[in-house]
Parts: sequence; C-alpha cells; structure tokens
Amino acid sequence: MTSAARQGLPFLKGHGTENDFVIIPDFDGALDLTSDAVVRLCDRRAGIGGDGVLRVVRSARHPEAAAMAAEAEWFMDYRNSDGSVAEMCGNGVRVFARYLQRSGLTEAGDVAVATRAGVRRVHIDKDGDITVDMGRAALPAGEVEVEVAVGERRWPARNVSMGNPHAVAFVDDLADAGKLLDPPAWAPAAAYPDGVNVEFVVDRGERHVAMRVHERGSGETRSCGTGACAVMVAAARRDGRDPAVTGRPETYRVDLPGGTLVITERPDGTVEMTGPAVIVAEGVIDPAWLGDGG
Repeated sequence: MTSAARQGLPFLKGHGTENDFVIIPDFDGALDLTSDAVVRLCDRRAGIGGDGVLRVVRSARHPEAAAMAAEAEWFMDYRNSDGSVAEMCGNGVRVFARYLQRSGLTEAGDVAVATRAGVRRVHIDKDGDITVDMGRAALPAGEVEVEVAVGERRWPARNVSMGNPHAVAFVDDLADAGKLLDPPAWAPAAAYPDGVNVEFVVDRGERHVAMRVHERGSGETRSCGTGACAVMVAAARRDGRDPAVTGRPETYRVDLPGGTLVITERPDGTVEMTGPAVIVAEGVIDPAWLGDGG
C-alpha cells in the first residue's frame, strides 16, 4: 500500500446473506492495493476478515473503469480473499450499493455500478432489500458440457457465465459435496482455464432450490450472488422454463447457508437478484499494522 495509507486506512465491514467483505473507500484510486494486502485484510485471525475486498473508486479514476464513467460514477474493484482479481460479485454489488447509500453518495432508488463485468443497474428499495440487474447469463450451445468431482464422486454440470464462470451440479444431498476445503475438480480442464465457481444444488420445492458453493479464490462461502443467478438459470432450463420461450418472467427462490435470494430471469434474458445488504462496522486500520506487514 502507498505511504498515504500509512496514516491509517478507513474501512467498513458488510455482508450480503453472510457473504462478507472488507470495504475500502479509495475515491481517487490512490491506493496500491496489492494482492498481499488483500490477503492480510481478509485473514479472519490476523486481519479484518472477509470473503473479499470491495474497493470503492470513482470510475473516472480507475483505468479499468474510465470507459464506463459516463454511465456509472462508481467502480467496484473486487478482489477475492486470496488476492486475485474477480470480474463480478453479486452479493458484493449489493453491499457496495448499501455503502454508497450509507455514505450519502446515493439515495434510495436507482444507481449504476461499474464492474469488470460491465455496468450493473441497482435498485435500493426503501424497505431494505436491494435488486441488481445482473445482465444476461451465457450458456454454451448443447447439453451438459462439463463435469465436476469431489473425491471419487462425479456429477454432470451445466456451464453458466454471469460475467464470471460457474459449473452448476444437481445432487441428491448437499452433504454429497463434502467439506469443500479444496476446489472441486472439473473436466475438461480447458472449460475453465482461469478457474470456476462450483455450485451444488438440491430441490426444495416448486421453483425453490438450495445450494452450496465453492467460490474461485475464496473457498466455500456462505453465499454467492452470481452463483445463485447461475443456479436459477440452470434450474429453469432443466425444468423447461426458459423465459425466452415461455414469454414470461421466471422466478426462483434460492436458499444459501447465509440466507435467501430471489432470482428472476426475464424474457429478454436479463437476470435480476434481490436480497439484503448490511453494513455492520467501520473503523481505521492501524497504520503500524499496515507498515510492518502484520
């Protein structure tokens, strides 16, 4: 991090259905937020603790977002807890929007957020929930193209992209996925050259599923917004409910270990995610900790 940060780095902590994040306001993009710094911030014993870091930067001040500045004032620079850069985080966008509202940078209503997966339209409901236009899912042509494995168990999976890659596997029991301490294997390897988020899904009822997820770069998390969207799309296709074919929106309830998200896919392919977002704390990181490496 830069010497400016050594004066003390303001931060907040928030979560969306218990997918938790360290929020770093850096409006002018002055911080050199290294992967090592992200790992330390996300460390649950020696740092603040989180599934990732949300850096809040004006789009015009970040080289990856400058082209989106006319559409979205703010850029969500999202990093996984292992320090890697990620294209998108659905729960993170809701928490990011909640931060903007809490800080007086936006009000209840509509706000645009720039991400590496493009601009996301967000609606902050006066009653508390936040809805994100997650864009369109991308599915490869044909039927099942990949499979995932945990130990000796293997399942066919549907390849779904929500701006980041997902492999969705329907299983008999969520416990079948084991402890998910390590990334599940997948085949063919070329399907996901940069890694993949793997979702394990069971049915709970009509248009109602439950899931566990191993997030690329973070491990198993309590929730994954893009994963819930990928699961809804995969489940709707499996159930013969493609909105582009039926001509009507399809909505599924998706239960995660950290809570419930409501996912709707519209006939034009747009996927919307609705759920809570909470800011739980704020403070200043000790500059001595920043300076001496922990």
